[in-house]
Amino acid sequence: FLEDWDAHSVDMLEKAPSDKPIISHYPRPHTADLEARSADPAPRLCGPRFATTDVESEIVRLDGTGNYDARRLDVPRFAPFVAAGYLVASSELLRDVPFDPFLPYIFMGEEIILSARVWTSGYDIFSPTFSVLGHHWAMLSKKYNKPKFWESLHRAFTFGIHDPLEMMVVNRVKYQLGYPESAPDMVKPKSVFTAVDQYSMGKVRPLEEYLKIVGVDVKTKVITYTAWCETGVPPPGFERYNHLYE
Repeated sequence: FLEDWDAHSVDMLEKAPSDKPIISHYPRPHTADLEARSADPAPRLCGPRFATTDVESEIVRLDGTGNYDARRLDVPRFAPFVAAGYLVASSELLRDVPFDPFLPYIFMGEEIILSARVWTSGYDIFSPTFSVLGHHWAMLSKKYNKPKFWESLHRAFTFGIHDPLEMMVVNRVKYQLGYPESAPDMVKPKSVFTAVDQYSMGKVRPLEEYLKIVGVDVKTKVITYTAWCETGVPPPGFERYNHLYE
């Protein structure tokens, strides 16, 4: 953590042009010198893709994080997605968008469903202006290899249980996002949809508008390059804030 990371995070929230801001991204590696890089703009999470492995069932993955900006601004730039590695918001978020207790041990799908739920509930997503913490990205590193989230299920229950559990539960996420193959009459067991309406989209903005802005078509499984995130300008419908990023 950078010294005073929490104060910096609150300052970003206050400077974001929104009544309901969220600051989020995939952090830099834990080996990064955050103090030395405090003048550099933070990476931003932009590019989605549809997963190709069987266990992920074509859920939207968020892979497109990059250093897109030439200079650091004081005003956080808009972003299309929230990330689990760093997410800062008012505590009102927990009341407005409560975490879904019927998504046990979900991994792929957690971030896209939370992104859609917060946006449709009236929250605007931004990337931090600079990095205030690092993350232990160790999945493929033998030197820093550590136990993984899905391995905890194997230790608690039985080896191999994670993948079939993930494949079943991800249908709940896909249904909420509008995947036609995950409609209730197409999925078993029906308990996957327990209380789903209590933990689904918000009532402030439509899901269809969000998916269009971020370039995701769950029916055709096509990703459209939208450019606004990578170029650092506000998304369609938010052009009134363009002057803040010139």
